[in-house]
Amino acid sequence: MNHISWTLQRFRNLLKRCIADRDLATGKSLHSLYIKSLLIPPSTYFSNHFILLYSKCGRLASARNAFHHISVPNVFSFNAIIAAYAKESRPHVAHQLFDQIPQPDLVSYNTLISAYADCGETAPALDLFCGMREMGLDMDGFTLSAVITASCDDIGLISQLHSVAVSSGFDSYVSVNNTLLTYYGKNGALDDAKRAFYGMSGIRDEVSWNSMIVAYGQHQEGSKALGLFQEMVRRGFSVDMFTLASVLTAFTCLQDLSGGLQFHGQLIKTGFQQNPHVGSGLIDLYSKCGGGMSDCRKVFEEITEPDLVLWNTMVSGYSQNEEFSEDALECFRQMQRIGYRPNDCSFVCVISACSNLSSPSQGKQIHSLVLKSDIPSNRISVDNALIAMYSKSGNLQDARRLFDRMAEHNTVSFNSMIAGYAQHGTEKESLSLFQRMLERGIAPTSITFISVLSACAHTGRVEEGWNYFKMMKEKFGIEPKAEHYSCMIDLLGRAGKLSEAENLIATMPFSPGSVGWASLLGACRIHGNIELAVKAANQVLQFEPSNAAPYVVLSNIYASAGRWEEVATVRKLMRDRGIKKKPGCSWIEVKKRIHVFVAEDSSHPMIKEIYEFLEEMSGKMKRAGYVPDMRWALVKDDGSGEADKEVRLGHHSEKLAVAFGLISTRDGEPILVVKNLRICGDCHNAIKFISAIAGREITVRDAHRFHCFKDGQCSCGDYW
Repeated sequence: MNHISWTLQRFRNLLKRCIADRDLATGKSLHSLYIKSLLIPPSTYFSNHFILLYSKCGRLASARNAFHHISVPNVFSFNAIIAAYAKESRPHVAHQLFDQIPQPDLVSYNTLISAYADCGETAPALDLFCGMREMGLDMDGFTLSAVITASCDDIGLISQLHSVAVSSGFDSYVSVNNTLLTYYGKNGALDDAKRAFYGMSGIRDEVSWNSMIVAYGQHQEGSKALGLFQEMVRRGFSVDMFTLASVLTAFTCLQDLSGGLQFHGQLIKTGFQQNPHVGSGLIDLYSKCGGGMSDCRKVFEEITEPDLVLWNTMVSGYSQNEEFSEDALECFRQMQRIGYRPNDCSFVCVISACSNLSSPSQGKQIHSLVLKSDIPSNRISVDNALIAMYSKSGNLQDARRLFDRMAEHNTVSFNSMIAGYAQHGTEKESLSLFQRMLERGIAPTSITFISVLSACAHTGRVEEGWNYFKMMKEKFGIEPKAEHYSCMIDLLGRAGKLSEAENLIATMPFSPGSVGWASLLGACRIHGNIELAVKAANQVLQFEPSNAAPYVVLSNIYASAGRWEEVATVRKLMRDRGIKKKPGCSWIEVKKRIHVFVAEDSSHPMIKEIYEFLEEMSGKMKRAGYVPDMRWALVKDDGSGEADKEVRLGHHSEKLAVAFGLISTRDGEPILVVKNLRICGDCHNAIKFISAIAGREITVRDAHRFHCFKDGQCSCGDYW
């Protein structure tokens, strides 16, 4: 072997090792030597491998440079650079390169179809698949798996591709079956997923078992998922991090914190708890099953090298617990500071936290970051989250503007916008959008009908509500769940049809649970039906004995009726059982700072100015016809007189927040106040007067809905 041959062979081996080890530093040195050395002649083979090196190391610009320096690129060159763009989620640029290939091969097609699949772009992936079949190019298992992945939520297309797999003989490929199983499971077709799984008995691998365990978990069948895991272990299949994460998902869907804790103990013994993928499952379990965010943090801190998925799970855990929404934002910023670039999932989680805070400034900052980040994949999920965020921040105009500008809509897009309208009491727009959804052939889901029924409940549309309730099952085959019955109970109760609401509870095909009885209890508060309220409260407490809400509602009903002995009895019962009422508070964001108020507050630095403003405004309101509603003072007449009651009534937290907003913002500027409980009836009436006198649009988001006050009127039409 001559010296040049030996040098080329050694160079080739070094370059291959750099690619395998993702050794960018050594690879760049080799590339420099390749360009400058006379001993290593220019070679398409070497140039192609440098493209692979840079692609694997995430250096797209360097990969592109290497490609452009090839005088006559071959199909391998194109496939390598297409794969590099695909890895960076840029399928459209990859497609432009694909079109330059004189004779694309199967790898070319598979790489580009996979690129579109990873970005959730069904149409171009399907066009490529049909094109290669028309050309007579044979497909393989990778082709079919990629096209099935690209089908996303189109269950009809997935079924058709399943038929193609069977007719073409690819139903014996484990990779194709695993992909079918995964996407049947993701799209609610559990029976089809089971048929795919049990129909591949001789070729199942670990991925097959993992996918079926996940499918059971996704369909809230955690016990079956755990049973399948035990069978998998008995049959001798190796358990990996994906299996363990799937089992944790099963515990989560069962809300089995105790079982999850025991499983966590087993993970510690095997050392798997330090794996980021398993850690994500543990954080999800603790955040959703009442384990506490402190436990989530402990899990997170035990993992030495957290990946982006783990960070996202931590942000999600915080955002699912409203009181930790600020922590979610801080966790998101910390993730950015250490160098992670947010993806679509990161943005969905942090936008959810902004929704909880009703912070317009935070939400707009995140929206700006979304626009700058140019998220290439799953953009629709981020837009859907932004619609929900703007709606919950009282900004329906921006929510609708974003909805109208979206290139495509899915069920969640419509659900988010319909829910936004329902929460704001604009039932006409909500129901009109639902009709448009049906006209466009987008099938409503269980969640869609919750929003539609809620819109009817907030506006007293009893007959329409019944029609939609029946439509669920008769037209769309959706079995009403507890939430739908709760909406109907709320609708009937608000309309004063308490006996009908009680009858509906009695005829439900399953236990109404606390949700149904809580809806009836709320209706009893509106109509002052004490006897039924006691029954409803007792039923709620059977399901949730430590829930303070039924005690508080019942106490307030007694107080409104002047039955102070019963009030004292309820409050003593709470003390004896160690149950504490959730303190009411209201907050408002002014100049990017959140200001929180409680009733009769004395802690705010501008409290003197706030009380002076309210005193002056009170005089103007009374001259305009306002009469304080003393029933909402909810205090026993202890001889202190009506004047003292009126002062207490005038210092409720929502009034303080509104007053601060008015004196701290420009004339004409709309303000948004958030209250953690239901708005007080007197405050509701008072803010109507304030909006007319101050000439301001004032939105109050309480625990149930939005109240948009303008020119002395509220968007709820006093039906709340």
